[in-house]
Amino acid sequence: MKRLGISVYPERAPKEACYEYMKLAGRYGFQRVFTCLLSVEESREKIVDEFTEFCKVAHESGLIVSVDTNPQVFERLGAAPMDLSVFAQMGVDIIRLDGHFGEFEDIQITRNPYGILIEYNASCSMALDLMIEKGADRNNMCICSNFYPQRNTGMGLKRYKELNSRYQPLGLTNATFVTSREENTHGPWEVYEGLPTLEIHRDLPIDLQLRHLSALGLCTDFMVGNAFASEEELKIMAETDLSKPAMKVDVEEGISEIERELITCDIHASRDDCNELVVRSSFPRVKYKNESIVPRENHKDVFTKGDVIIVNDNLKHYAGELMIVLDEIKASDDYNYVGHINEGEQLILDCIRPAHGFALMIR
Repeated sequence: MKRLGISVYPERAPKEACYEYMKLAGRYGFQRVFTCLLSVEESREKIVDEFTEFCKVAHESGLIVSVDTNPQVFERLGAAPMDLSVFAQMGVDIIRLDGHFGEFEDIQITRNPYGILIEYNASCSMALDLMIEKGADRNNMCICSNFYPQRNTGMGLKRYKELNSRYQPLGLTNATFVTSREENTHGPWEVYEGLPTLEIHRDLPIDLQLRHLSALGLCTDFMVGNAFASEEELKIMAETDLSKPAMKVDVEEGISEIERELITCDIHASRDDCNELVVRSSFPRVKYKNESIVPRENHKDVFTKGDVIIVNDNLKHYAGELMIVLDEIKASDDYNYVGHINEGEQLILDCIRPAHGFALMIR
């Protein structure tokens, strides 16, 4: 199950604003809230009191609570890998380990009697499979990537895929951060240029970040790293269909209604016998076999990556088939150019797998 989440930093914003934000996210169906104890410098007593209330409000809003910790946080709270009672007292659901205690302790902490999930850092190399083999409770384990406040320091897509592909066979819940593009947002530190996991996401619309991560197929939970996202951003995330990869198309002026309907139909899938030139969706030619795809004048010499084309009546047997160009091909009057998928949306195009369904939306 894919879940949405937010992040809240009570030491950086008024308590009332944090609580209202959690309630708003809950109303839009969000299910997680992340917060950070690394930057909290209050006394143990005050932390326990404030976060007990925080967790209560979160739970009432339908959100489970994940807290970022390290050994220094444990020491400040009087906790230990074999004693998580203070976290249970506060109502914490997930303890994220930004730092580690040692192999034995990192294994034993998963066997806590409170059912608190232990979240390991997915942005580094960890032998989680070996930990499970040595007795870690898989049912109490999950993973979460880092976020990166400083511009140009976020994870590269290649490394993200390498690490998360390594952990995917373990079947653990896996969280990744997207970033709000609202002005004057904050995180746990005095850096304000967004909080994504992937550097390429830092300046992209939040729904595109979300759709790209979903299309990669490597994580299950998607959390806004910075606070506060706008209500419009939360609404957009909540309304985004994550059931299959989806791309937005800038359509060509003058296309026909049948072409417009064909672009947005719900039966697109890449052929199993695919190639490196085009993503070929053949089912529409069956559904629209009785429709005429009138040839239109073509003004292109070549079709380039991201171009969306539809076979017209010049090739009647294939008329209605839709293709998305992956590499430059010679243009032909047998194809109507109907639109283009821009460079940002092409991140999702690169995720389309053989025989997998996908969707197209008109921008």
